[in-house]
Amino acid sequence: MAAPLSIQDLLDLFLRSEGGADEAGGAERDGIDDLPPLPSVSSLTLPALPPLPFRSSILPEPGYVVLPTWSAPSSPQSVPQAFVAPSASSPFDFDEPVASGSSSAQQAPELDILIAKLVSVEPPLPLPHILSLLSGSQGPDDVASGLLDTIGFDDGGWDLVQEIIACDRDSLIRALKDVINSNSSQLPSSLPPINDNAHLYIPSTNHVPLRQLLQQESSSSSAATSAAGSYRPGAQMQIKEKKIKRAGHDLFNFASSDDPSQLRMPRNQQEADEMMAATLRMAANRPQNLLEAAAPEIQYPHVYQAAKSALSGMSYGGRFALPVGTTREEWPLHEEVVIPPSNPIPIKTSERLIPITELDPLCAGSFPGYSALNRIQSIVFPTAYGTNENLLICAPTGAGKTDVAMMSILRVLSQNLLPGAGKVPVIARNDFKIIYVAPMKALAAEITRKVGKRLAWVGIKVRELTGDMQLSRQEIADTQIIVTTPEKWDVVTRKPTGEGELASKVKLLIIDEVHLLNEERGAVIETIVARTLRQVESSQSLIRIVGLSATLPNYVDVSDFLRVSRYHGLFFFDASFRPVPLEQHFLGIKGKPQSAIAKKNMDEVVFEKVAELVREGHQVMVFVHARKETVKTGLTIHEMASKEGILEEFDCSGNPRWEYFKKDLSMSKNKEMKQLFDCGIGIHHAGMLRSDRNLTERMFESGSLKVLCCTATLAWGVNLPAHAVIIKGTQVYDSSVGKFQDLSILDVLQIFGRAGRPGYETSGVGFICTTHDKLDHYLDAILSQHPIESKFVAGMIDSMNAEIALGTITNVNEAVQWMGYTYLFVRMKKNPFNYGMPHDVTADDPQLGNKRNQLVTLAAKKLVEAKMIEFDQITGKMLVTDLGRIAAKYYIRVESIEVFNTEFKPKMTEADVLAMLSMSTEFDQIQVRETELPELKHLMDEIIPCQVKGGTDTSQGKVNILLQAYISKAYVEDFALVSDTGFVQQNAGRIIRALLEIAISRRWAGSSSVLMSLSKAIEKKMWPFDHPMSQFNLSRDVLYNLQRFADDLPVSDLAASNADDLGILIHLNKMHGAALLAAAKQFPTIGIRYVLHPLGHDLLEIGIDLDREFEWNEKAHGTAEPFYVWVEDHEGVNILQWANVLFRPSTSSIHLDFIIPIRSERPPSVTIRVTSDRWMEAGDSAFVSFENLVMPHPSSAHTPLLDLPYLPISTLRNAPLQAVYASEFGALNAIQTQSFWSTYQSQANVLVCAPGASGKSVLGELAIWNTFRHDAQARVLFVTAQRHSARDLASRLQSTFGEQLGISFPLLLKPTDFQEEGSAAGSVSITHPQALLARLSHSQIDKWARDLSLIIVDDLHLLDDGYELAISRLLAASKVADVRVIGLSSSLNDPVDLGGWLGVDPLSIISFRPKDRGSALSTTVQTFNMPHSAMLFKSMSKPTFDAINASPGEPAILFVSSRTQCLSVASDLITQSGTEMDINGFLGTTAEQLEPYLGRLRDRTLVDPLLHGIGIYHDALSPSDVSLVLELFASRVIGVLVVPREACWTLPVRASTVVVMSTQYVQLRPGESIRGGDRQIRNYSMQELFKMQSFAVQPIPSSLSASPPPTGRFVLLCQAEHRDSFVRFLADGLPLESTLHRTPALRNAIQAEMRRGNIISRQDGIDFLSHTFLARRVQSNPTYYDVEPGGEEGLEEPEGWDGVKDRLSRIVDECMQGEKELFESRKKEAKKASKVLEVVKDNSVRHVPGSAPVVEGAK
Repeated sequence: MAAPLSIQDLLDLFLRSEGGADEAGGAERDGIDDLPPLPSVSSLTLPALPPLPFRSSILPEPGYVVLPTWSAPSSPQSVPQAFVAPSASSPFDFDEPVASGSSSAQQAPELDILIAKLVSVEPPLPLPHILSLLSGSQGPDDVASGLLDTIGFDDGGWDLVQEIIACDRDSLIRALKDVINSNSSQLPSSLPPINDNAHLYIPSTNHVPLRQLLQQESSSSSAATSAAGSYRPGAQMQIKEKKIKRAGHDLFNFASSDDPSQLRMPRNQQEADEMMAATLRMAANRPQNLLEAAAPEIQYPHVYQAAKSALSGMSYGGRFALPVGTTREEWPLHEEVVIPPSNPIPIKTSERLIPITELDPLCAGSFPGYSALNRIQSIVFPTAYGTNENLLICAPTGAGKTDVAMMSILRVLSQNLLPGAGKVPVIARNDFKIIYVAPMKALAAEITRKVGKRLAWVGIKVRELTGDMQLSRQEIADTQIIVTTPEKWDVVTRKPTGEGELASKVKLLIIDEVHLLNEERGAVIETIVARTLRQVESSQSLIRIVGLSATLPNYVDVSDFLRVSRYHGLFFFDASFRPVPLEQHFLGIKGKPQSAIAKKNMDEVVFEKVAELVREGHQVMVFVHARKETVKTGLTIHEMASKEGILEEFDCSGNPRWEYFKKDLSMSKNKEMKQLFDCGIGIHHAGMLRSDRNLTERMFESGSLKVLCCTATLAWGVNLPAHAVIIKGTQVYDSSVGKFQDLSILDVLQIFGRAGRPGYETSGVGFICTTHDKLDHYLDAILSQHPIESKFVAGMIDSMNAEIALGTITNVNEAVQWMGYTYLFVRMKKNPFNYGMPHDVTADDPQLGNKRNQLVTLAAKKLVEAKMIEFDQITGKMLVTDLGRIAAKYYIRVESIEVFNTEFKPKMTEADVLAMLSMSTEFDQIQVRETELPELKHLMDEIIPCQVKGGTDTSQGKVNILLQAYISKAYVEDFALVSDTGFVQQNAGRIIRALLEIAISRRWAGSSSVLMSLSKAIEKKMWPFDHPMSQFNLSRDVLYNLQRFADDLPVSDLAASNADDLGILIHLNKMHGAALLAAAKQFPTIGIRYVLHPLGHDLLEIGIDLDREFEWNEKAHGTAEPFYVWVEDHEGVNILQWANVLFRPSTSSIHLDFIIPIRSERPPSVTIRVTSDRWMEAGDSAFVSFENLVMPHPSSAHTPLLDLPYLPISTLRNAPLQAVYASEFGALNAIQTQSFWSTYQSQANVLVCAPGASGKSVLGELAIWNTFRHDAQARVLFVTAQRHSARDLASRLQSTFGEQLGISFPLLLKPTDFQEEGSAAGSVSITHPQALLARLSHSQIDKWARDLSLIIVDDLHLLDDGYELAISRLLAASKVADVRVIGLSSSLNDPVDLGGWLGVDPLSIISFRPKDRGSALSTTVQTFNMPHSAMLFKSMSKPTFDAINASPGEPAILFVSSRTQCLSVASDLITQSGTEMDINGFLGTTAEQLEPYLGRLRDRTLVDPLLHGIGIYHDALSPSDVSLVLELFASRVIGVLVVPREACWTLPVRASTVVVMSTQYVQLRPGESIRGGDRQIRNYSMQELFKMQSFAVQPIPSSLSASPPPTGRFVLLCQAEHRDSFVRFLADGLPLESTLHRTPALRNAIQAEMRRGNIISRQDGIDFLSHTFLARRVQSNPTYYDVEPGGEEGLEEPEGWDGVKDRLSRIVDECMQGEKELFESRKKEAKKASKVLEVVKDNSVRHVPGSAPVVEGAK
């Protein structure tokens, strides 16, 4: 059987029929004439090529023509060997032709089977093409891809490709050559019928002859017809009837009839020519179905398209044909493709336009001026307004998509209507937010104006949020609709608080122009949609997504991405729905791009089109892309019209309003505008005055201008249509990339949308004039020729880093899940090959989990290399670093971070920083042009102050120069440089703030100072060496003279002067001096005070007070002034601690406590530096010398925990007591066992310091029972630190021991209680410091105190001023009677002085470290580098959630900073649970079982958290709610309890996991609100942290044989700067110092004693202090109490004691100042009292104020 004719053979036959080679291809056709005579047509078999799959990379090259193919013949016949042999010009002309059957015997059986399969495939495969693929140098993957494109997937195609790849390639190549050269092919005896549904591509050996083949029109015709050189397969071309005449052999021909019966052979040459021409005509005009054997497309209910057959497969990504009637013509200067207007789809019987009168009042009032909705709006309205379905609206520009968005907005408003409203609906405006994402700032401004105007009647506020704009918290609260750009919304939603809090209230997200997914910015759209979808699923909230787009080729993919229902929310309307049909002209201007010839051709073609349109009586808008180009184009049109003599056609003087506008124009200063007006030409661009622009718009609208030359801003900002629009050129300078770019498709569609005047014309015309090489690009893009693909991969690394920083991704699994929300995921499944995957990947991995995992892992590794995250490849966990968090916050690319990692140094100059900044990849697009070099060199040499690394020859140098020029306020002339400068300035400000935060996070003091100055320099456009008063709006004369005559004078000196002197100083008058003085006093100046407080032998606390020393002016300072405060080392290199503080109008001072380590080699000093974050040169510094610093000695008083056997309770030898304790425990724990002898078997004073929840209270009780064991009538006083603790203790002791032991436990809360119950024998009185101090201050207390047998002082680690005073006076009063004292405290760092104060022998001090607790406790500290804020809590929510889930099913307690944070934290935990798809959260039962309990709640805000297993506990709840919450928590119905900081002292439950979220809280002045009050950030006390930690200690089992308690978990989330001190204190114990000298308590006490006459002299006051803890600590830690020791060895020298005495004297003097008069009046009495003192001295009895001894002879 003879082989079919190859494609090359067919082409050779065509060429040979011409009788010889033509001009262009003669050389290539040598040898064709040597072929034997042609066979009869009846014996021919034409090879049928299957259509190629739709991929741009394999589309037919120019020179292909489409011909019909035929079905297989039923009775093939032989063809002579000579005919089927390859021609000399064939690309498959083999070096060694193989004889028929010569290699068949050598082929392996498997190869024979494979060849048989290839030959038997129907329709036949293009074996020469397959051979060329196998013969190339491509690898197996590339060959497989090419084979799949040729063979296809279906009907075993993939299996066949696998067999081909697996086969030996050389053997297969030889076998294919045999088949192709074989003589055994049979030719059909007759022609089969034409198959209209199949087409083949026939390549030519070169392109020119085919063009000539199709252009054999008339030789006299000057117009070119069809250009095959740029022919687009699928375009339905109109080829005029022609006869193809050949000089040579007759060529076969076909009848044009589709009826097989009409097919016949040509009888002569003329008939053959006619039949061939008819066949070509039929083939060219036949609709091209380019998806062979495609499955029937699913018809969705809301897809409206005029020609579905031509659009087959479009929605799934196929490429569809050009519309019917498209023509392509060749002209001398350009090539033109004309797309005719689409015919509108007839209205269905079920369709009708919805009248506005049928809408409800809310809708009707929001469509003013409308009589009815248009067709599209009427179709969409029931879904848009009647449901909450997500929507995708694909419709032509100008079809009314914005009104569809308005319907969805009105839907949200309707759901928030308040009942009982009148004619104007009342809306709950605080319950929702709507986000409208527009692609451009200009469109955002237009949307803001339009929507705001239409909804103003119902009180809805619309605000724009784009670029560098920021919205205050109040503005956010007042705004319901925010119009923004994709990039800005991405930045906003990266912030968990502030603007980022918007996301939590969003109910509707509208994304306009969603087809931008196909551009680079599309990655941002994918990011924000994925973030929104995750938020919807995690929070279980409703956020409706509405996508608006131009017509999309694969709209189904986009709808899947937006989670739009294909059957309910997907609406597709093709171009036929355009309100005014648009005829589109695509003009490819000939000539080399950017050449003079091309520009000249462009001007001529544009003029030709303008003149033609004006001649027809139409108005034309010519869009150009530079302001200067508007004038230039207008003058060019005028000049050409004048040259052509057609100026009268542009004349508009006949317009009725022409004279009126002529008069108005005379007032304008725009000369070009006046000049062109007389010619009927106008100009319009953003650089014109607003009045001139408005005038131009009115003139064009009235018809007083025929032509308007304008920029694209007119298309976006003003609705000013014309019959025709012409886009002149498509090269636009884009400052964001620093070079000329192709005009975006979005701009083209917007400009085309201005073509046609609705209501006035029935059609519009749009022309786009581009370079010839870009013609097909715009055809593809505008007509949606290609499916839009994802651009997410390029931006995936940065997007993933943002999600990790936000806390939404913490491991690989979550990252893989996150990718499932992207458009990339949708397209990877549809078109895997485009994303580097095999075609059949979805067969084995339908959800592409492996590919997503691979992408995520690669991205994570890249982030690790950039030090932006920490990534554990084994567990998959990801944790953001400071660098990653800062990059996400400031939108810095990972490539830039890599640059900074290399270039950033601890010490850098301004020039170094500018050089590094210029290397950022954000500026990679900035290019140096030769024309700019002179101006750049001038700026560098004459203007800018800093050296430029790289000079003017590099892009980095250019960025550096432009940034410095911007700061220097230099004039830049070149337009491109002006645009580049704006781009550099916008990005530099953001990047340098990121660099500042990086420097601070790395604790680099030098670089931080330089970066802060440069940051403010960019913002203020002034250098640090400029005078700081330049920041005020002072007159030029004042600033000039100030810099001339007083440049070196500091601002503080100016502020301390007066107006007269300042006027003289600056050589001006007093008025100028007064203005300067007022500004100087408003210049932010901060005073610094500090004190040093050693907290241990190696930790120093620096207490800093910042005092505001400037006058507040709201206009100058706004609502707050931010300052950076840090402590840097003596070398100025490292920051030891830092903070960011805010001064408000009500703030007078701010207090900060910094804790820094003091190593063995003590530094000589540190520096406190305060710098304004906004004002240049505003700040101060304080030098802190350590010359006189005395650090306390390390403590060695800790008691090691011995490994002793636990003592059983039988050791008590008290049956009733043993019976009581037996119900609680069977034996004493380790600490109790070791302390048992000291407390129960001795009478010595004892101090027990032990960790929280270690059983100290039992030791105190043992001391009580020991006392009663020796004296049943003993009186015991038990003092607790807090009032509620006294109540709880009394209640517990009374209920536990009262009846069993017959002992009373009176509670003493007021002085009368001491008289009534505090003196009873055989009782244990329980009180607290405030009540005890009142009792001790009331009257003589000596006898009452001496009658006590035992004093137990509990919680001494909570010692404050009142507690210290009360115990001091109690100890002084009871000292003579030798009353036993037992002190109980948490673990202390140094208990020696506390024991000495209580009279405890050093051997009786039992001090255990925090680690010596009976139950195991793990402590985890995780740090955050951000200030205390809501954002900090948002960042902590994910680590908190993970900490809770680390022990699933176990209870957890969360401590937060305030009550207001409780609900917020609970909400965040619910959101985290939703992210894990766990709707029950931490609930231990079903919601149905919980419902009955919820009905008992008074506070309904607790319901939702409880339904998710989260309870809230604080003092403001009603007792019944507190009881219910605690009951549910104790019974494990709920698993999490959120508690504010202050409630840690009253919380009665414990948990296996305790999490402390932040260690700072906001303190307000009394009576001030959180919003406007003076807020101070305070640190948690260490006592509070110890208390919180104790809730994680698990109780010890009561039985000796029981297993040890489970390990408790304490998780501390805090700022990084606090970590070291917290870890140190949690490990070594609390520091304990006296606070008497800091508070008014001591002053009040001394003055009270002075009024009673007990203190008369300074010595009396010192004697009063001698009984306090303060007196002992002054000696041990002198620097803490501001003592300056005189000797080198500190207090060990006599001079040191003098320093202590001096300090105590100063304390007494300060306390006695208020009673000076009383002190003076009693001086005389003091002389008489001297006898008393003498007696006291002689008796060696210390006088105790308040208990004066009786002395004989004293009167």
